[in-house]
Amino acid sequence: MQRDIRRFQDLAALRDGLERAALEREALDLARREREREAREAAAQAEREANVFRDAVGAVEPLKVAARAQHSRDRPAPIAHQHRRDEAAALAESISDELESDVVLDADEDASWRRKGIAPDVIRKLRRAHWIVQSELDLHGARVGEAREMLGDFLRDSIKHRLRCVRVIHGKGHGSIGKQPVLKGKVRGWLMQKDEVLAFCQARECDGGGGALIVLLRPS
Repeated sequence: MQRDIRRFQDLAALRDGLERAALEREALDLARREREREAREAAAQAEREANVFRDAVGAVEPLKVAARAQHSRDRPAPIAHQHRRDEAAALAESISDELESDVVLDADEDASWRRKGIAPDVIRKLRRAHWIVQSELDLHGARVGEAREMLGDFLRDSIKHRLRCVRVIHGKGHGSIGKQPVLKGKVRGWLMQKDEVLAFCQARECDGGGGALIVLLRPS
């Protein structure tokens, strides 16, 4: 008896399941038909609107495009801005063989010079080797033009490396024509024109004497 009851319950459950599946399929089919209907109505509406637009515009023809000449544009020549800046910097840093008379007033007979505003005791300290000579430039055998360029390069490099005190050896002129120290006066004049030079004096005998200068540079 109990077996028949369970069989009956199983059949009832199967029937309910089939009914639910049928209802779900019916609902899915109904939704699909509804989407298709809405799509057909949207397409029909779009077609009606297109027809209204075409009726309003009427017959159209494509515009004729006039022939156009193609002109090649020549690019302007590049401007060497960096080259110009380098030339300007070189001009600003250039040193001349000519000096104004008022520039030389601070130079004394012992080949010492200090820039205006520099205390007088700076020269005394230079003569007493208060600052250690950190580098030197030897101009022996150099022509005037070569010596000027070498001095400019040497000063720029010294400032770049944060040097304060250097020695410039210009020689005593023993190997020059007429035994005259050509570079001695030139070097003094060039040093006076460089902003990075604060003062200089003739070297001690042990450091070159009258053939060299001890130069104090501006702190970087």
